[in-house]
Amino acid sequence: MQIQSTVAVLPNDNIDTDQIIPARFLKTISKEGLGDQLFFDWRYNSDGSPKSDFVLNTPAAKASKVLLAGDNFGCGSSREHAPWALTQYGLQAVLSTSFADIFKQNSLKNRLLPIVMPKDAHAALFASLEKDPALQVTIDLPAQTLTWPGGPVVEFPIDLFAKDCMLQGVDEIGYVLKQDAAIAAFEAQRPISLNTLA
Repeated sequence: MQIQSTVAVLPNDNIDTDQIIPARFLKTISKEGLGDQLFFDWRYNSDGSPKSDFVLNTPAAKASKVLLAGDNFGCGSSREHAPWALTQYGLQAVLSTSFADIFKQNSLKNRLLPIVMPKDAHAALFASLEKDPALQVTIDLPAQTLTWPGGPVVEFPIDLFAKDCMLQGVDEIGYVLKQDAAIAAFEAQRPISLNTLA
């Protein structure tokens, strides 16, 4: 799995999940339409019209699969709707120097790649994008690297099970279902007494 994309830049630190998707939109259990509600209070005026100066409302950002954010992204309350909204918008990865643990785990379970960058590389990417907003980054998940023209090779950590699921294109339930033959074989060889317990 490789992502090559321009980058939408949102340099704010401590972007919490209520900013990512406000609580009033959490009544649904469907992902449908959540991309339109992403950063709702930052993206729209009180009359519902888009704010032209907000980064995600620009044509360039709408084509980006990668978001570059400030430190401590996804802090605040736990809500799976936050990565849902980001992926429904079209984002596949978020770059930051740190993520809130629950947000990070929710992201990995929903095929959103949270990449933790060293502070020096993070600052260097901001500087490169300031010079060239059309610059593209390349994320190589198998190699666990992030690169861009003129920049360093940035290695990033990821939980190996989550990485395997992302590479296979499955969630945790999908991973278990793929083991169906092995589960059936195990069940078949179990002692009969165990299989017939009431």
